[in-house]
Amino acid sequence: MKKIKLHKFKIKNQEIRAILYLLPALLVIGVFQFYPIFKSFSMGFYTKFDYLTDIVFERGLDNFIYVLRDPEFLMALKNTFIFAFISAPLGILAALVIALILNSNIKFKKFFRSAYFLPFVTSTTAVSIVWRWMLNKDYGVINAILGTFGMAKVSWLTDPKMTIPILIALSIWKGLGYKIIIILAGLQSVDDRYELAGRMDGASKLRRLRYITLPLIKPTMVFLSITTLISSFKIFDEVYILYQQKPGPLQSGITIVYYIFEKFYREWEFSKAAAASFILFVVILIITIVQFIFAARYKEE
Repeated sequence: MKKIKLHKFKIKNQEIRAILYLLPALLVIGVFQFYPIFKSFSMGFYTKFDYLTDIVFERGLDNFIYVLRDPEFLMALKNTFIFAFISAPLGILAALVIALILNSNIKFKKFFRSAYFLPFVTSTTAVSIVWRWMLNKDYGVINAILGTFGMAKVSWLTDPKMTIPILIALSIWKGLGYKIIIILAGLQSVDDRYELAGRMDGASKLRRLRYITLPLIKPTMVFLSITTLISSFKIFDEVYILYQQKPGPLQSGITIVYYIFEKFYREWEFSKAAAASFILFVVILIITIVQFIFAARYKEE
C-alpha cells in the first residue's frame, strides 16, 4: 500500500488567521451583547405582542413616543443626567488628589491603598444597607454625631432634596478605590526625569502637576472619564437597596435604569421597557462619541 502523505493546511493570509482566532470571542459577544441590543430595539416597535408564541401583531413608534412623553421618564432622565455629570467629575477629582498624595513619600502606602480599594470590592448591596443604617433618622450614626454638637436630626432618607446628593456621595465613595488604583498606575508610569527637569527649571509643584504630570497621564484620565460616566448612567442598585425597593421619596431618586426595571418587572410593559433601554443606549453612545471627539481634538493640540 502506498503511503499517503498528509500535508498540513497552512493559512497564509494573516487577516483570515486573525479572524479565526477572534471568532470564538466574536460569537460570545454577538450572542450575549449585540443580539440583545438588536432584540431590544426591535421589541420597542411591538405594540401588540404574544410573548409565549413570539408572534408580532402590530409595529409602530408608539412605545418610543410614549416613553419620550412620559413625565416619569423625563424625571428619570433629568435625575440621571444630574447624577452622572456631578458624580463622575467629582469622583475623578477626589481620586486624583488622593492618588497624588499616595504617590508621594508618605508612610503606610500599602495600608491606605487597601483601605481605599476595599469599598470597591465590597458588594453594593452590603454598602447600601450600611449607608441606610448610618443615615437613619432615629438611630443612625450620622445623626448621633450631629446630636453631640447640639444639632437637630436630619431626615436623610425621607427628604426628596437629599436623595440625589446622597446617591452622589455614595457613588463617589464606592468607586473611589478603583479610580485611585488606575490613576496611581498612570502616575507610576511617568518617568522621573520629567519631574527632575521641572525642578531644575524652578517650576513649582502646581506648575509641574499642570504642565508635566497631567498631560502625561491624559490617556488614563480619558479612560476613567469615559468608563465612569457610562457606569453613572446605569445607576440602579444603590437606589433599589438604599430606599428599600423604591425610587426614593416622591420618586426623587428614579433613574433611567430604575424606570426600565419598573416597566419590565412590575408593570409588565416589555415593549416600553425595551424602548426606554434603547434610548438609554443611544444617550450613552452619543456621550461616549462626544468624549472621544474632545479627547482627539485635545491630542491634536
